[in-house]
Amino acid sequence: MAQLPLHPSTNSRHLTDLTGHKFFLLFVFLLASLVLYPYVQNGGFPYFAFRVLGSAAIVVAVYAIRLRRTLLVVALLLAAPALLERMLLREPDPGALSILNIVLSFVFDVFIVVIIFKRVFTKDQPNSETIFGALCIYLLVGFAFASMYGMVAALQPKAFYLDPLTNLHLIPNRFDFVYYSFATITSLGATGITAVTAPARSLTVIEGLLGVLYLAVLIARLMGAYRHPSAPAHP
Repeated sequence: MAQLPLHPSTNSRHLTDLTGHKFFLLFVFLLASLVLYPYVQNGGFPYFAFRVLGSAAIVVAVYAIRLRRTLLVVALLLAAPALLERMLLREPDPGALSILNIVLSFVFDVFIVVIIFKRVFTKDQPNSETIFGALCIYLLVGFAFASMYGMVAALQPKAFYLDPLTNLHLIPNRFDFVYYSFATITSLGATGITAVTAPARSLTVIEGLLGVLYLAVLIARLMGAYRHPSAPAHP
């Protein structure tokens, strides 16, 4: 008698492979969000897809870190405002509720970054997951600072200056802050947008330093791990 294929075991193996690459999944969602950001302003399918990807990235971020019950409750509470911000995509305003939402979303991003940083840099031997975890930290820091720039602009409307020669609008929007943040963290320089006030300039300097220092620490960590691999444990 012919044996039937074991579909449950195959499905469980595929599920195990998928859950074993949680940092890779988070990286894909974050990168997709960054790619879709320029098309959000036009509405339509890209706008809907961005809201779905942004919300999914929050859920995947909480899943990827796999915390104890107490810390998981804290992560879920912090994820609520971040999820609300990704789904509604509201422009920052000086209202107390909007500022509180941005602050809590920033705290959530920092919380996730700290947990992933601890998971990535405490492993003796790096693998593909630790590499993707390190890349997730880089992207999360960029998005977190973009939110902070938006909050500064909401509190100080003239915190950033848009050059009318290189911009089609004079008031910075969300994508302008994402562009400025990632241009700062990568030390490329954001053409057409300039930090004017002291808080905006201070955040810019801090993000630039973090970007340079993080890459230096990451490269040193990877080089050290590959040059001096940990010896296998003997029974």
